[in-house]
Amino acid sequence: MAKYRKLGRTSDQRKAMLRSLVTSLIYNGKIVTTEARAKEVQKIVDGLIALGVKEKDNFETVEVEAKVPMKDKDGKRVKEVVDGKKVTKYETVKKQVKKDMPSRMNARRKMIKVLYPVTEVPVAAAGKKKATKEIDLVAKIFDEYGVKYASRNGGYTRIVKIGQRKGDGAMQVVLELV
Repeated sequence: MAKYRKLGRTSDQRKAMLRSLVTSLIYNGKIVTTEARAKEVQKIVDGLIALGVKEKDNFETVEVEAKVPMKDKDGKRVKEVVDGKKVTKYETVKKQVKKDMPSRMNARRKMIKVLYPVTEVPVAAAGKKKATKEIDLVAKIFDEYGVKYASRNGGYTRIVKIGQRKGDGAMQVVLELV
């Protein structure tokens, strides 16, 4: 018996497709796909969430001093003249930062290896690069799903059959996080 389904694709295409489906499922919470693909994605996602549950509390909070540019009421940087040049004025701020322990850092790297980066574009600023923001799916797994599924022992996803696809008759399913 094979360890995985080939899904009628070469290995690089299959890995890219599965990574894309996993990223969509983590980001959106549910996806519609074929039954065979869903079963493969389910294995991967359950493993990632299990890592997130295991390592959710494995960090320490550290206080760090950071130099931040001073800003005026319009949000622009405050400049001062030093030796005939305009230089940005900075202030020192103390911040609380999460520092991962080694095993959590390893888990984070394993997740990054599977997940694609996701960029969110607001509807109002469509087409403008300035308004986009990068979504940290790894932090979402640790902070949101790790806490949500802490009391569960596996089985973080569910497959619900919704019928056959019209074109080729493949069984369509909804794969969702429980």
